Amino acid sequence: MGKIIKPYGEEGSKHEQVEKMFDNIAPAYDRMNHLMSFGSDRKWRSRTIRALEKHRNGRILDIACGTGDMTFEINRKLSPEKLVGADLSEGMLEVARSKQARRTEGTAVDFVRCDCCEAIPFPDRSFDAVTVAFGVRNFENLEKGLKEILRVLDNGGTLAILELSVPEKFPFRQFYSLYAGKIIPAIGGMVSKDRKAYAYLPESIAAFPQRGKLISILEDCGFGNCSYRQMTFGTCTLYLAGKAR
Repeated sequence: MGKIIKPYGEEGSKHEQVEKMFDNIAPAYDRMNHLMSFGSDRKWRSRTIRALEKHRNGRILDIACGTGDMTFEINRKLSPEKLVGADLSEGMLEVARSKQARRTEGTAVDFVRCDCCEAIPFPDRSFDAVTVAFGVRNFENLEKGLKEILRVLDNGGTLAILELSVPEKFPFRQFYSLYAGKIIPAIGGMVSKDRKAYAYLPESIAAFPQRGKLISILEDCGFGNCSYRQMTFGTCTLYLAGKAR
């Protein structure tokens, strides 16, 4: 997998640094997502949820749920029988729970703090679908995390990964390099007061296996029927993978 990219340098594990980073930026996270993507993050989440329509009224786990934007959208659009949002950062979960206190519609959402790379605290085959939005590149051990997801997916279930990516084509790749490398860290530093977190963002995206490479890893981990779809000039990619019946 190559060099492990961490938010704050070499001291401490990636797990520890990612937790600290998201605790730090939690209050500004939603605002920065909308700013960085020019509002496209909402569209990307909606497309991901549409791809899970066959699991309407099912059991769904949203990993790296953060402040709950994806979780609440799943709740609203898919009316799941059971819905769990899991995240490593207590700071992010605090924001999610504060949103939940203002919402009454749909299924009750259970928010749990856990490191899904190490152990998802549910039995085998507990969920019909699992989503990971903008979080899988933060896994300390990608393969271990994917195998743990496969374990809790029921037969016939679907994993949907929504992840930022580097455009392949000119001139989008060149514009992205300037925007992600210079502008995002500057804006992120001003809004969140943690410039290193938003310098880590483009570094972690560039280092993460993308498109066909991630498909190969998913297949090696035991998933089948794997595919990907690029969105917004290749700046975001939706990956779908299934578990055989």
